[in-house]
Amino acid sequence: MDTAPPRDSAELTYRDAAEADVTALVALIESAYRGEASRAGWTSEADILGGQRTDPQGVREVITAPGSRLMIVERDGEPVACCQLEHRGEAAYFGMFAVRPDLQGAGLGRRIIAEAERSVRETWGVAEMHMTVISVREDLIAWYERRGYRRTGRMTPFPYGDERFGIPRRDDLAFELLVKALV
Repeated sequence: MDTAPPRDSAELTYRDAAEADVTALVALIESAYRGEASRAGWTSEADILGGQRTDPQGVREVITAPGSRLMIVERDGEPVACCQLEHRGEAAYFGMFAVRPDLQGAGLGRRIIAEAERSVRETWGVAEMHMTVISVREDLIAWYERRGYRRTGRMTPFPYGDERFGIPRRDDLAFELLVKALV
């Protein structure tokens, strides 16, 4: 008789990513946002962007930059999610959030963002979490709003022509700043 807990109830562990994690993290991030594999989850950007979401250099820069960390989330020693946390004065920036597509929709994202918020409050004493989301991603923005983030209406242009951020499939993309008070 198998008495092992179901995979959904296995414990999550959180740690800062290291150089040795770069290849696995690039694969995880790409699988959550681009290509056919991303369509297994609900966070896919495949309909609005082609090309890459990140590359080894971009992940390495997040891992090694001062005041920045890439939190890797593991289950049974296997990476299942990650997020960038960057200290920016009185706020922390939350980005590069990826959950393995076959695990999306099961509450992991909610648990991970709560842990990220707790961690930046405790580590950096910040009062707010900031993030940018592609403004046409209404379902994703609504998910963040249910987690307490608010739309600011502050937009940053999408970097058209810089394929490090992907190849746009439409001409109306911009990043909107979302903010959540952590105190």
